[in-house]
Amino acid sequence: MRGNVPQLARILDAGCGTGRVTAELLRTFPTCHVTAVDGSANMVSEASKTLAEFRHRVDLRRDDLLELAYANEFDVIFSTAVFHWIKDQDRLFANLYRALRRGGLLHAQCGGGPNLKRLRSRIRGLAATPEYSPYFEGLERLWEYPGPELMAERLRKAGFIQVETGLEEAPVHLPDEQNYREFVAAVIVHPFLPRMPQERGKIFMDELAAAAAKDDPPYTLDYWRLNMSARKGD
Repeated sequence: MRGNVPQLARILDAGCGTGRVTAELLRTFPTCHVTAVDGSANMVSEASKTLAEFRHRVDLRRDDLLELAYANEFDVIFSTAVFHWIKDQDRLFANLYRALRRGGLLHAQCGGGPNLKRLRSRIRGLAATPEYSPYFEGLERLWEYPGPELMAERLRKAGFIQVETGLEEAPVHLPDEQNYREFVAAVIVHPFLPRMPQERGKIFMDELAAAAAKDDPPYTLDYWRLNMSARKGD
């Protein structure tokens, strides 16, 4: 990405989270200006602390990627670990396409294909049991993990050209049960746990941790990253 970014580019960080990756963008491109958006008020608050030293080169805003109102404003859109949380990806990419200037670049990475297939299978198995099914009733699908071909099709449908997509295996190994439980609870199953009584949620995590302990190697999350790049036509 480095060689393709104009010296004074305007960059949109689409889903900045705590701002950790945004800070790396600002360090890597010291003459660029970054607009960092996230739909969570808590994340925007955290990012404001992380990005305090860059306040003259970053605009931080709470904004839903499905409601973006930007048009022809950015030279580059960057995003990491966000798009798989957005089910209406046609609308997402239409918004991002509109936000780019002519010739602008999209560089992004998200979960794709068989991402977390093993853990998702275990969650579905527990959700189907009498002990847990009431807490999953009415819960809509949370993740969207397209393969590279479908993602490329969606990008082209939005108008992008020079589309490139590909899957990358990226397993994450947690050192022990405590780290596994903390990571999975905070990053993956956090939408489910508030639906359960505290003790039931603890047992739910007990079940997942016990299964992960038997994996080879143990406490490994089978992450797959879907990388994508595309350009808005001139």
